[in-house]
Amino acid sequence: MMRRAWLDVIGILFLLVFVTTSLLSVTMWQVTEKVQPFEVREDIAYAQNERNELDLFLPKDDGKKLRPAVVIIHGGAWRSGNKGQLRMLAELFARRGYVAAAINYRLAPKYSYPAQLDDCQRAVRWLRKNAKEYRVDPKRFGAAGASAGGHLALLLGTRETLDDSDPELKRISSKVQCVLSIFGPTDFTDERYVQASRIPFLGKALIEFVGKPYDEAPDLWKEVSPLHHVSSDDAPTFIIHGDQDPLVPLEQSERFAEALKKVKVEVQLVVIKGMGHGPTTPEQREEFMKAIEQAAEFFDKHLQR
Repeated sequence: MMRRAWLDVIGILFLLVFVTTSLLSVTMWQVTEKVQPFEVREDIAYAQNERNELDLFLPKDDGKKLRPAVVIIHGGAWRSGNKGQLRMLAELFARRGYVAAAINYRLAPKYSYPAQLDDCQRAVRWLRKNAKEYRVDPKRFGAAGASAGGHLALLLGTRETLDDSDPELKRISSKVQCVLSIFGPTDFTDERYVQASRIPFLGKALIEFVGKPYDEAPDLWKEVSPLHHVSSDDAPTFIIHGDQDPLVPLEQSERFAEALKKVKVEVQLVVIKGMGHGPTTPEQREEFMKAIEQAAEFFDKHLQR
């Protein structure tokens, strides 16, 4: 049993160091035919750092109604990736009448937590600040992400602003009203991640993101975990996870879903049989896209009027 646990830890860390989000590359997306055309405005700065850029996907409509918004957050173990990785997800939402913002954010190892969350929160607040220009309803915001991006999206649904140093963004909330997490981790105090942080070299990716090893800062590892911020005012959440995920165990999403249910927050967890950290077979891709469509309908229920 102990040997199996250690093999699990080693497997998790091997993937943390070497796996990218290629399993969710744009080539696998088959966007459903939705009526709304849209335009794209690329590389808009939402803050000062060179990584603080976003692409806006703006529905072409009658120019009168306020639209809901959704922030799209890429994965890559908090250390790689870019806003183009989930472009097709942004397009899917834009076709449904959402203003979608696919964002870049600061990455480890140069920047540790909370830089990544600060940037995601700043992007939400920037779009709220400019809501009139883009005809966005500031009360109807969602966040969607995969893997590390799913983790950050969950934090947007459970936490309020951390960095309030910009006077222009004072009193503007960063919390969203709906979340899509695609196999995002929820609890860094899980024993598998704790053990991972104790393995030289292999634990490097986790430590570079959090900023310190678990044994030096257990409270920080708890702080970075969405599970430990669940409360009754959290955003309704839709989760997609494979039951064979070797990087983020399904249990991470199951426990988070149960925690939301206990505080009476609406949550829906779709488990895809046989899928690991992303779909790899035609059957899995088909089930995955069905789940994405369900997630979009979940967003419509909570954000469209």
